Amino acid sequence: MLTLEKQLKVSEKAEKLIGSEIIKLAGEINEKIKQGDKIYNLTIGDFNSKLYPIPDQLKAFINEAYLNDETNYPPADGMLALREQVALFLKHFGHLEYDTNEILIAGGARPLIYATFLTLVNPGEKVIFPVPSWNNNHYCHLHQAQQIIIEALPENNFMPTAADIKPHVQNAAMIALCSPLNPTGTVFSKETLTDICDLILEENKRRGPDQKPLYLMYDQIYWMLTYGDTVHYNPVSIRPAMKNFTIFIDGLSKAFAATGVRVGWTFGPKRVIDKMKSVLGHIGAWAPKAEQVAVANYLKNTSHVEGYVDNLKAKLFIALDQLFQGFNELKQLGYPLIAIKPQAAMYLTVKINLKGYIMPSGELIEHTSQITAFLLNHASFAVVPFSAFGTENDSCWYRISVGNCNVNDIPEMFSKLNKALATLSK
Repeated sequence: MLTLEKQLKVSEKAEKLIGSEIIKLAGEINEKIKQGDKIYNLTIGDFNSKLYPIPDQLKAFINEAYLNDETNYPPADGMLALREQVALFLKHFGHLEYDTNEILIAGGARPLIYATFLTLVNPGEKVIFPVPSWNNNHYCHLHQAQQIIIEALPENNFMPTAADIKPHVQNAAMIALCSPLNPTGTVFSKETLTDICDLILEENKRRGPDQKPLYLMYDQIYWMLTYGDTVHYNPVSIRPAMKNFTIFIDGLSKAFAATGVRVGWTFGPKRVIDKMKSVLGHIGAWAPKAEQVAVANYLKNTSHVEGYVDNLKAKLFIALDQLFQGFNELKQLGYPLIAIKPQAAMYLTVKINLKGYIMPSGELIEHTSQITAFLLNHASFAVVPFSAFGTENDSCWYRISVGNCNVNDIPEMFSKLNKALATLSK
């Protein structure tokens, strides 16, 4: 006899949807923390607000907006004052020219990505995206799109090339790219992105007037967080003709450590933005009005914005660089570790290849899941494998996030990691 739980049928789409791998790992970590364990939790693609608070001025504007009762529905495309300031922000910092009717505001980047898929991709159409990357596989499932997965290589800093993409562009609806990339913290070179833009433009010249063009969804939510001589490039600045085919995903969350404020924006061709506005109007994924008013006021002060971002970048880079140096020191001790020098965002990419090693229990490490468990259980070191970002389960590459990393803990963390690794044998 079937249990009630088995009798409660749901849609096939929901039944087959894979839950967030990161959320599952977070559950294991939280259970250990509840038991009193100190965990170095480097899994979270978010900011510890005690370590990285939002700008004081922004916080004051949010409080002021609520005191002024800015609590009713905002316009479906976002407050005009905010779209005006976003346009000025993009022009000042990104050298991009967009009108207010080419900008759409929503409650963070996620509903904007969702709306982009709904607007541009029919069920069964091809969406090209690289792995590792964040959530494209799940968005394709939700939209019943055909996934065309590009396995990006470490020698290219896990960024796809035009040569990788070219065999798949015919009849594709969209290419989904992200730079700086979550989970790697790496960026497109100008040459690589130029080649991809030229490929898209060439494909769209080939298509007939009655065909839907090949669009590019370009997620640049981390674009202001670059380090050293790293330069962020975007398709439209490289090739102005890409303005007709590029939908940008952007917002407040990352550059201002304001993930919970929930103000994101997209910009692109007016016709596409208009249709996305209609989609979001039915979903109701608006950013709260008070936060929109506050962000509009905050973005007016470009010197304050620049100062905050510079300070945030400096703090993030200290943590990233110390982690990078720490892994290199362990590598010099003979451990099978490779760290990619951080370029942007809040992530460090590290290969931790412990396959073939024997744990103190006598268990042979054969799978990535064993590596992840060993790091958590023996070193209190919690990191996310690239399999959570669409790669094969046997990948030994990991995302390390510094959003929850206290730099004062780093020496202790590496000491404990070193001791745990020393218990392994061949």
